Amino acid sequence: MAAWHVRTAVQMGKISEVQVFVYLPQRTRCPESSWTAWLQSRYMTSSKRVQDRSRMKRVHDLEIVTEKWKIASKVMAVMELLKQEPEMIIPVRNLEQHRQRLNLPKPNRISDFLRKSPKLFELYKDQRGLTWCGMTKQAEDLVAEHDKLIEEHSVKAAEYVTRCLMMSGDKRLPLDKIATFRRDFGLQIDFRADWVHRFPDLFRVKKSADGVDYLELVSWNPAWAITELEKKVLGLTEANDHKPGVLSLAFPLKFPTGFKKVYRIGGKLEHFQKMPYLSPYADAKELTAGSREFDKRAVAIMHELLSFTVEKRLVTDYLTHFRREFVMPQKLMRLLLKHFGIFYVSERGKRFSVFLTESYDGQELIEKCPLVLWKEKLLSIVGYRGKKRKVRTFSDSSDMETADTKEIDSENENKVIQFDEEEILDGPEHTLLAQDQVMESGEVSSAYMDSDAS
Repeated sequence: MAAWHVRTAVQMGKISEVQVFVYLPQRTRCPESSWTAWLQSRYMTSSKRVQDRSRMKRVHDLEIVTEKWKIASKVMAVMELLKQEPEMIIPVRNLEQHRQRLNLPKPNRISDFLRKSPKLFELYKDQRGLTWCGMTKQAEDLVAEHDKLIEEHSVKAAEYVTRCLMMSGDKRLPLDKIATFRRDFGLQIDFRADWVHRFPDLFRVKKSADGVDYLELVSWNPAWAITELEKKVLGLTEANDHKPGVLSLAFPLKFPTGFKKVYRIGGKLEHFQKMPYLSPYADAKELTAGSREFDKRAVAIMHELLSFTVEKRLVTDYLTHFRREFVMPQKLMRLLLKHFGIFYVSERGKRFSVFLTESYDGQELIEKCPLVLWKEKLLSIVGYRGKKRKVRTFSDSSDMETADTKEIDSENENKVIQFDEEEILDGPEHTLLAQDQVMESGEVSSAYMDSDAS
């Protein structure tokens, strides 16, 4: 019986309120596992996904930056693999086992990806018909240049790693987790075997009882306990006698073009900016998890970590790996999205990236270190588009006879090579990126009106 029929019958006196329960369908008791699954699904459907929370807050320029660096990282991964080979050549089929490292999922063919950079990679067929990949002379010169830049950057990288140890709660970090920062901090490929032992006055490798290798702080450097924000705003230098404590510095904000009502959101943003917080280098054991002071310190830590990186951006997974070590809240993504004037989260691809917005002017980094300039040079070569080149055999390279050479694929030689959708290097004309929209003032208000418990 429908509910309104029951109510009508009770009001007319045809049935008593006690008899109402006769008409209600009997509830069946759900198994404990089903009940748990229902609660989880209910919780998930009532909360907003990352994509839903940030869908209308995309910054077009930074999305393009994400696309460019994704391609560069794949090319650099191939170059690193070739560099580790004795003759710097490898069978193309052997690259299949490195798909995850290359971040090149199926059905994309590795051979097709290599052909998109003919100025960097060369493909050959041996006498058995096996296809090999090697680097061009131009690519080898780039690798040598990159090695030199990494060596020159090693002292600065040692400072950043030491400062990370100083920010951590136990003054130590798992070596495997630091490896996730390797490219972002400009560390050497073999940094775990060699580089970590070159600075014994800063840190040392120590194995824990469970067999995990940790990088442990050796000595505290007061000159390095100054945040990048303090250096920029207050002009503090390493010469200052500084002791980390409570800070009252506002974080630089940068919102998308056309966003003019950011300060008209009920004072939430002003209150957050004026609220004092504990320095990332100060002891945070007394802070209460979930408090506003706890969350603002977490924002300061993420700001500091992003300031250390070469490109002022990180994969968000890398930040979440260090929640416990840096004493940060569990729901870091919510915190990043909430403070989108400080950070910008790009959701292109399988892994999200977070940018330090103050460091970018449109698509360009405001301050570019030599490693960034090198990567831009690499991208200018990767972006070459031309006809598909024939795969030469070893006899071709010696005899220079190309008439009988066969291509690996039977596709038309004049077919122009195009990047996959997620590898487009075109600018703002790309249709998918062109659909991104900037945030509106109402969305900022709703974000800051969100629960303070991040």
